[in-house]
Amino acid sequence: MATIKTFRAVRPAARYAHKVAALPYDVYNTQEAKEAAADNPYSFLHIDKPEIDLPEGTDPHSIEVYNKAKENLEAFSEKGVLIQDEKPCLYIYSLTMEGRIQTGIVCCSSVDDYINGVIKRHELTREDKEQDRINHVDHCNANTGPIFLTYKSKDGIQDIVKAWTSSKDPVYDFTAPDGIGHRVWIIDDVKTTKTLTDLFATVENTYIADGHHRTASAVKVALKRRADNPAHKGDEEYNFFLSVLFPDEELQIFDYNRVVKDLNGLNSDEFINRLKDSFDLSPVEDNRVRPSKKGEMSMYLDKKWYKLVADENLLKAENPVERLDVSILQEKVLKDILDIRDIRTDERIDFVGGIRGLGELERRCSLDMKVAFAMYPTSIDELIEISDAGLLMPPKSTWFEPKLRSGLFIHNLY
Repeated sequence: MATIKTFRAVRPAARYAHKVAALPYDVYNTQEAKEAAADNPYSFLHIDKPEIDLPEGTDPHSIEVYNKAKENLEAFSEKGVLIQDEKPCLYIYSLTMEGRIQTGIVCCSSVDDYINGVIKRHELTREDKEQDRINHVDHCNANTGPIFLTYKSKDGIQDIVKAWTSSKDPVYDFTAPDGIGHRVWIIDDVKTTKTLTDLFATVENTYIADGHHRTASAVKVALKRRADNPAHKGDEEYNFFLSVLFPDEELQIFDYNRVVKDLNGLNSDEFINRLKDSFDLSPVEDNRVRPSKKGEMSMYLDKKWYKLVADENLLKAENPVERLDVSILQEKVLKDILDIRDIRTDERIDFVGGIRGLGELERRCSLDMKVAFAMYPTSIDELIEISDAGLLMPPKSTWFEPKLRSGLFIHNLY
């Protein structure tokens, strides 16, 4: 059963919240982060991507970068940009995107829940990306970005959230430049926090929606500190990591699309004929039509759109991973036809979040890519089914929107 706990959040003073809040570190490369924070000395990117404050060309994984993250974090606190609550609390974080609202509980989740499989994952992680966040957490002595978790909706939890948000004023209420609304409430009533903690103790599993590398890194930092602390008791802050838990029914997964540089020596007609072995293929008269259901994909090739419908037998595979649209594309097209066997490392393929629209796929094919595939989104039910089975999705199977902002909550490990 899920363990959550209260914590003394380090968070922005109210007048700085809208300036501090930033998209996660892994949304940007260094140049993009530098541009995003150029006119904002309070942006959390100065902590999450601190190489933007160092000379151009600085290795983003150098010790200087992690030291700069610590320095900037301390400076934000010294200047009063960040404050720390006096007592442990839970928090409510609500995001609004195009009228759709998702509201979660901000808390600390247990490292042991991850180790013991209560917190379930659906993706592999890369060691180099883990090491980056391990270094960042170690130097800052804090979890600086929340892990996005979901759980099967539970009425008692949602009832408390609705009652609190309808009767209390939020401490933050702002709309970010991208149009996403952000509101935060502090649950500082001990009785209410205990009730929520007890209710989550009846939740069998939570699931990582976004933040696999941050979770794995938090766990490895905790294990390292346990080994270094002979008097370890289990209640130390490093045994818990910052998370936001959202009910599954409020979440939406967007498509995560693929673009490929070449056709592996085939011309376009040959490639299309190969596709017909596994798909019903037809030209699309109406430009930029998204897939409308599971088993459908849209393909952009030579300035034309096509609809691909997977052979129905592919959708009946016993293994739930094999039934995923991204898996069908991977096996029948990327691997069998284009000889792309590891999409995590092959430089011929790139990925485009569905939030960017189909126009971005056309743009990429006009620049550096030959063919693009627009996918039907993976569902929350598929994510939970695969996680419960102890299986893993192909990389880049899910794209969640809206993105949680970094900087609104920080969890100190001491």
